[in-house]
Amino acid sequence: MGFRSEEMCLAQLFLQSGSAYDCISELGEMGLVEFRDLNPSVSSFQRRFVSEIKRCEEMERILGKRSLLNILLEVELSEVAKNKEKLQRNLLELTEYTHMLRITHTSVCLSLHPHRCDGALCFTCRVKVEAFERMLWRVCKGYTILSYAEVDESLADLDTGEINKNVVFLISFWGDQIGQKVQKICDCYHCHLYPHPETDEERADVMDSLRTRIHDLQNVLHRTEDYLKQVLHKASESAHSWVLQVKKMKAIYHILNLCSFDVTNKCLIAEVWCPVSDLANLRRTLEEGSRKGDATVPSFVNRIPSSDTPPTLLRSNKFTSGFQSIVEAYGVGDYREASPAPYTIITFPFLFAVMFGDLGHGSVMTLFALWMVLTEKDHKRRRPGNQVWTTFFDGRYIILMMGLFSIYTGLIYNDCFSKSLNIFGSAWSVKAMFTKQEWTNETLQTNALLTLDPNVSGVFSGPYPLGIDPIWNMAVNRLTFLNSYKMKMSVIIGVIHMSFGVVLSVFNHLHFRQKFKIYLLFLPELLFLLCLFGYLVFMIFYKWLAFSVRDSQLAPSILIHFINMFLMQESATTPLYPGQIGLQVFLVVVALLSVPVLLFGRPLYLYWLHHGGKSLGVHRFDFGDVFLHQAIHTIEYCLGCVSNTASYLRLWALSLAHAQLSEVLWAMVMRLGLRMSSRLGVLFLVPVFSVFALLTISILLVMEGLSAFLHALRLHW
Repeated sequence: MGFRSEEMCLAQLFLQSGSAYDCISELGEMGLVEFRDLNPSVSSFQRRFVSEIKRCEEMERILGKRSLLNILLEVELSEVAKNKEKLQRNLLELTEYTHMLRITHTSVCLSLHPHRCDGALCFTCRVKVEAFERMLWRVCKGYTILSYAEVDESLADLDTGEINKNVVFLISFWGDQIGQKVQKICDCYHCHLYPHPETDEERADVMDSLRTRIHDLQNVLHRTEDYLKQVLHKASESAHSWVLQVKKMKAIYHILNLCSFDVTNKCLIAEVWCPVSDLANLRRTLEEGSRKGDATVPSFVNRIPSSDTPPTLLRSNKFTSGFQSIVEAYGVGDYREASPAPYTIITFPFLFAVMFGDLGHGSVMTLFALWMVLTEKDHKRRRPGNQVWTTFFDGRYIILMMGLFSIYTGLIYNDCFSKSLNIFGSAWSVKAMFTKQEWTNETLQTNALLTLDPNVSGVFSGPYPLGIDPIWNMAVNRLTFLNSYKMKMSVIIGVIHMSFGVVLSVFNHLHFRQKFKIYLLFLPELLFLLCLFGYLVFMIFYKWLAFSVRDSQLAPSILIHFINMFLMQESATTPLYPGQIGLQVFLVVVALLSVPVLLFGRPLYLYWLHHGGKSLGVHRFDFGDVFLHQAIHTIEYCLGCVSNTASYLRLWALSLAHAQLSEVLWAMVMRLGLRMSSRLGVLFLVPVFSVFALLTISILLVMEGLSAFLHALRLHW
């Protein structure tokens, strides 16, 4: 990732018709160029490769909307599927015939004598028995003998897929005419007719033959299903590549529609924007495409001059692409402007961590992101269709950085699942209060709350080496102390962040050789910001450094002094330092004077350049349009300095809310399991910890993490 967008140039490509497809394909794989439309007056339906695009869209529709099994049956496995269906029907018929021979041999044949009459065996659904029997009696007028028995095993209907109970009929009749009527009735009720063996020997032979055929059919069906599974498994691995290939073909034909043909229709001409540093790669890519297309004349590129504004190209990789997306979600900068994305890699996770600071929560988030980073190849290969998971996976490096910065701010806050870590030992000592006779045993018995006095020698030995002293986790006034600390910290971070954004514009002014903007835009903006809110930061640091523990009660309120600064009146409280009123009046005057310079400076300078100074090189200059844009910018900037400084207080608010939620969750859930001292307490701790972990992940990590992410996004925008 560069700190500035790439330098671009306009180039003309001459592609031979036979190798144009391969050249465009190679350019697409490399991602080197952006094509311009050379046929703007031609509608999309009248271009040369419309039919190819329609075929790609049809194939894309088939691959996207239909199941993979149906596609394979249509394209490759239609014969195999048909043969499988025939085998299944044959197996079903043989199974039915076997059931009928078994049932008629054991039950129905005991009461019938098939050798004295013509007979037929039929097989039908259980629900049709009564209607079938009535129809036979009415049509055949009693010249039939009907016996039936229900089959124990349920068989599937291949047409509907339903599992039904079936019935075996043995129908005995006299005469061919009655037999024809019986056959027609059986056809109407979709009965399956089978011949009836005359003797027991014939029945045994048929049964043996049926067993052999059923066994053979089952083996064939088993092998057919194995073959289908193998083909489907291989096809499922290739399905994603098929979709990608179709999309690439469609994109290639779309690009070919942007090109124009020469008078001989043997050469395609295209105009592209290409990075100057990639011109050599572009030539090599065209040579490779010509070689793959077996072109007799190689394709070549010619750089042409242009006065049009080139597109903005900001290179990124898998680590920086997420941060680049955050910046581009607000807007894409102008050509060759300085890119804020490299700085966002640090500032965005840091601002998130200020609101999310917790050593334990940051560690969990880091481990989750680290797992996604280490297994990213496997996840890319699986290609899950869950959109939520895809969003998390695409931002895995952002989550990793947010987790690492949260660990750092958690160490600064000394907060791990709402508990403090006493790594270096507290700098506060209770023993000194007894040694200096400030406290006695009677003091302990008569006072529920006691205050450590840092003015007593030995009570406070110095600041904690890293972060906040762990003794504040036990203090009653802990919330008051952290409120003051985090509020001032939020203002300091906000003013530094805004000042950095203003300073960043200097690099653009110097790069585009517009030095007048440094004096007419940058300096007024910086003076307005620093004279007001930079002075507020100065007062915060001055109060921290100028007032010690002994005279801390005499420290005045910064907020009162800041309000009196705008009112230009002397405060009733003690001033922070000598000459404070004069300096504040001077800073306010400078800030107010910078507003008209910011408002009128640039429009008047451009008006002077156009009418009496150097030529601007433009055909028309509209002073009213320039002044209107500058007025909007001035109002937006001045009001934005005030509103954005107040907006950075969300760092304090969300940090406090996250810490309080974590403390409440520990007190109401985890502490219940830790208080049980019996042997069952260990068993009770397991479900308690499970609930604690579930609530921590769902509320503090997911919901609070998403809230902090959105607020950090707002502060960057």
